[in-house]
Amino acid sequence: MTTHAPTLDTDMPTVPQSCDLAVVGAGPAGLAAAATAARAGLKTLLLDENPGPGGQIYRAITRSPLPEGAVLGPDYWSGSPLARNVTTSQVTYLAQTTVWSLARDLELGISRAGSAYLIRPRRVILATGALERPMPIPGWTLPGVMTAGGAQTLLKSSGLVPEGRLVLAGCGPLLFLLAAQFLEAGVKIAAILDTTAAGAWRAALPEAFDFLTSPYFRKGISLLRKVRAKVKIISGVTALQAEGEGVLRAVSYETASGKGRIEVDTLLLHQGVVPNLNLGNAAGIPTVWDEAQCCFRPDVDGEGTSAIPGLAVAGDGAGIGGALGAAERGKLAALVAIEALKPDAPVLSEKPQVEAALSKVLRGRAFLDRLYRSAEAFRRPSGDTIACRCEEVSAATVRETVKLGCAGPNQLKSFLRTGMGPCQGRMCGLTITELMAQAQGVSQAEIGYYRLRPPVKPITLAELASLPKDESAMKSVERG
Repeated sequence: MTTHAPTLDTDMPTVPQSCDLAVVGAGPAGLAAAATAARAGLKTLLLDENPGPGGQIYRAITRSPLPEGAVLGPDYWSGSPLARNVTTSQVTYLAQTTVWSLARDLELGISRAGSAYLIRPRRVILATGALERPMPIPGWTLPGVMTAGGAQTLLKSSGLVPEGRLVLAGCGPLLFLLAAQFLEAGVKIAAILDTTAAGAWRAALPEAFDFLTSPYFRKGISLLRKVRAKVKIISGVTALQAEGEGVLRAVSYETASGKGRIEVDTLLLHQGVVPNLNLGNAAGIPTVWDEAQCCFRPDVDGEGTSAIPGLAVAGDGAGIGGALGAAERGKLAALVAIEALKPDAPVLSEKPQVEAALSKVLRGRAFLDRLYRSAEAFRRPSGDTIACRCEEVSAATVRETVKLGCAGPNQLKSFLRTGMGPCQGRMCGLTITELMAQAQGVSQAEIGYYRLRPPVKPITLAELASLPKDESAMKSVERG
């Protein structure tokens, strides 16, 4: 018999107009932050667009179609207590709720069940998690090509796995974790095309001691051993191309020893994850380039505090640190909020333990960042390879536009509409920055990232019409 963690009550009759703390995102950081704040007696609101809690890493943890403890591994099922802690607290949890606006005065614009609302919290914690880094190879828009994270979402939420010939390509821990989960589910994998750079191990060596004493070492070794025993791994891949007319038929690759080609029905791509910046960016939190993780992240301090009073960022949305690190960061951000709103709360005495736990779980991350640093060839596509999927803009077109004098991503919107499609730059933002930096011979930090505006998620006219007809409602959707 399958058993699940308790399911949270998501049928809230009303949306509160105000609260002490609003937490956006119900992944490990958001769940930990909300539960901690509720223990201190804060009126806490937890908002998430998914049907249930868990975020990406613990997706469908309260209603998994898979037998508990099976297929997904112990790290996944360890997320049950996080959901349970919120269940047994006084947190107001609104699932299937889209947050599309966050003003500098912390007013939130949300949509739920076809209606839009404005909420005025005293403080806000963004726990919006991470996105998969784009991997724009030739043919990546063909049906049959998808991200490893997308495939894992289908496995977690619906118990679905790919049929036919399957190849995984890219680098990073998630690629091998997904391979292990597929093997547990009885899926046959034709090959893993590993794009980890040839000199990556040497580059990571200075960080090896911390990694060897971290919680990642034994797990990683066990995972790799399991996958290598059952799957052909082709290392040192320097080029990839998905082939097919109208649908994926094969994947070709290059290594130092030559070229190869595998007929395939499904190709899963992955080269790490990056912070989900959009909501914080639109609220006015500056972004900074993180050279170690090769991506932009919000400019926040070690406790997640931003320059905007009352607004913090926790978890992987503040910089990639993994699920365990995200939970501790969520607690830490909540403790900062509690300190401001209820400075006599007993829970504040836990701060030293949280800081120590965070330091422990982040040990070894620098090794992983260096080892699985995405190769430049897979961050900067060439020729007719699509860079912006929504607007179907190629890498060559971006480079040609730079030659016309286009200086940065925001100006490029006027030329090509890149970043203005349904994904709002989530799938192309980093690629556009990389291409423009390369074309101009400057750093990614100098090029910068898209400047975003609300609404950061699509909102219908009916939802807009349901807002109160006052100045605050108009400001929440006007162009800033």
